[in-house]
Amino acid sequence: MDPIRNPYAPGAGTPPPELAGRDELREIVRIALERVRAGRPAKSILMIGLRGVGKTVLLDRMRDDAEASGISTVRVEAPEGRSLPAMLAPQLRQALLRLSRSSRAKDMAQRALRGLAGFAKALKVSYQDIEVGIDFEPEPGLADNGDLENDLQALLEVSGNAAKAAETALGLFIDELQYVEEDQLAALITALHRTSQRSLPVVLVGAGLPQLPGRMGRAKSYAERLFDFPMVGPLSEEAARLAIAKPANDQGVDITDDALHRIFEETHGYPYFLQEWGKHSWDAARSSPMTLHDVELASTTAVAALDESFFRVRFDRLTPLEKRYLRAMAELGPGPHRSGDIAWELDREVTSLGPTRSQLISKGMIWSPSHGDTAFTVPLFDQYMRRIMPGNDWK
Repeated sequence: MDPIRNPYAPGAGTPPPELAGRDELREIVRIALERVRAGRPAKSILMIGLRGVGKTVLLDRMRDDAEASGISTVRVEAPEGRSLPAMLAPQLRQALLRLSRSSRAKDMAQRALRGLAGFAKALKVSYQDIEVGIDFEPEPGLADNGDLENDLQALLEVSGNAAKAAETALGLFIDELQYVEEDQLAALITALHRTSQRSLPVVLVGAGLPQLPGRMGRAKSYAERLFDFPMVGPLSEEAARLAIAKPANDQGVDITDDALHRIFEETHGYPYFLQEWGKHSWDAARSSPMTLHDVELASTTAVAALDESFFRVRFDRLTPLEKRYLRAMAELGPGPHRSGDIAWELDREVTSLGPTRSQLISKGMIWSPSHGDTAFTVPLFDQYMRRIMPGNDWK
């Protein structure tokens, strides 16, 4: 079939042609934003899940939903090694400039921009990566102490007042939150706590790996009372079928039931993998309908594509010992696994592997579902490790 018309979209954060199975989460976020806009209390929402479940796509769709309803939004991705103030300040500036165009909110938004100027100037000493345009001179005493926890609290408070004056809400959409340093997470939690106490319309909608709730709890013990942590998991078979069948049908192409079932079995319902199998199944098919035979042919090329991109980019960041640690996990199966069992596979003491395990958690490769347990953050990574490091030489 014509590859130009192939509707599937595997890629990092690339929107799928059909966002199936996520309506409930989108509604939860919509309600939270509308409640704070109406002056009613609502918890911020942090979506957690493994790689490939579509958290980034979902976060962006939620932001689009919010913008369409008149909510003022900030969109930030938290890469490793960048400070929260540096990521937040430029995006918050844009949101405040938009709010300043409202006659009702102009004065308060301009005051918030003066606060942002003081915030950036005072924190530049501690966070050299802050780069933000300055539209107004700082207001002395407003968010300019040089202490992140106090200054971010003051900045979000005055920004929340601007949103309230504009009769809207301020939605902070932050991806990859697990990479934010814990002291900076603590400052963000404190600031959100303050806006909640003042009944200001500010909500955080975040996304991160499964270790995020634990990091939030360590940053501030009351975090669990400020946030809901919905789990974003693989799709049900019904939703997975819709994600594959509808884009094909929209192009006038059918797909057989047994082909759909095989795709679900191969992908375990993970949205990224569904797009990969959909793309390769389309390319393998000569005509409508796409069949089980097409999916079987596509599985070889889909796995090869994942190995060269989705999996390989993570594998290449690892040290030799980290690779052996993950290979030992893979030897035991998908997981989760006890730390002692992994150490036994490597013929090492558990304590000697502690730094390696910590580094892998820091890199977002593994997480701890419970004390002493370790699991992959990347679905099907155990199968990849067995392919890339076959046999027993790794031992």
